[in-house]
Amino acid sequence: MAPQKHAANAMEIDRLATQLAKDPHSKAFLPLAEEYCKAGMWEEAVSVLEDGLKHYPGFITAMVVLGRAYDQLNQPNKARAVLEGAIKLSPENLRAHRTLIKIYAAQGLTQEALKSCRVILAMNPKDEEALSVQASLAVQERESASDRALPATQSPAPEAAKPAVDPTSESDTDQPSARLGQMTTDLRSETADARPSRVGDTIARLEAWLRTLERRRRDRSTSGTPAPNP
Repeated sequence: MAPQKHAANAMEIDRLATQLAKDPHSKAFLPLAEEYCKAGMWEEAVSVLEDGLKHYPGFITAMVVLGRAYDQLNQPNKARAVLEGAIKLSPENLRAHRTLIKIYAAQGLTQEALKSCRVILAMNPKDEEALSVQASLAVQERESASDRALPATQSPAPEAAKPAVDPTSESDTDQPSARLGQMTTDLRSETADARPSRVGDTIARLEAWLRTLERRRRDRSTSGTPAPNP
């Protein structure tokens, strides 16, 4: 707030507070609360409005300002309760509906938010804020309905476990080409099934077998035994 406006706001707050102190039953509590809101003094606004509404429980304008103050203090449930009370008394109160749209959307109450949008648009079909929110909520609602319509995904039936590869088997090391061909066939088959866990298992078995084969070749070269032909 600019210094001049801040000073004027402070003077008005002081004037209204003095007036309300002289007559606690005065409706001066509402303009005082609004000045507090302009200054961002939300707690002070709530205190004044709660006291004033005890004397004027059906004062719709005060209820709407209180709802906004609660919302600013991150108390959405209190804000929602008082604003819903306001629109029961005044169904076409646009200020109440604007704040309720924000609260409903944040709480996932899409239908309630859309209803408030429709009230605003019935009064002003070109209201840009309501049109934008309505479009966004409508998209979310369609996506949610689409998700609910999808059938439940069935988990694939468990498969019989394949026998573990014994990397020390002589048949594996003596016939590397045949074994490698078989494991490559397994890998291609499992990749085609698009099952990442099976592909990973096959790759791990293949890598372990190749490491063992290489180690045995080195051992045989060191001992003078000719390595098997790949």
